[in-house]
Amino acid sequence: MRQAERRRPRNFSLRSKARTYMKAVLQAVKNNDKPAAEQAYKNAVKVIDKVVTKGVLHKNTAARHKSRLSTRVRMLG
Repeated sequence: MRQAERRRPRNFSLRSKARTYMKAVLQAVKNNDKPAAEQAYKNAVKVIDKVVTKGVLHKNTAARHKSRLSTRVRMLG
């Protein structure tokens, strides 16, 4: 229980950061800006992978997020 209390703020912060980067990709896709979407996708993948190594997200969950973002970026132009 003590470990969970210590880890919860860190996990929350990392999960929030990953979501922020994913939203940046979706926003660029929404604006039909392919170069910005590709760059945002690269940044998001780095953050998502880091969150997985910290144990905050399961690797399959991360793979699903990356796959869905990648599909949206590829659908542009």
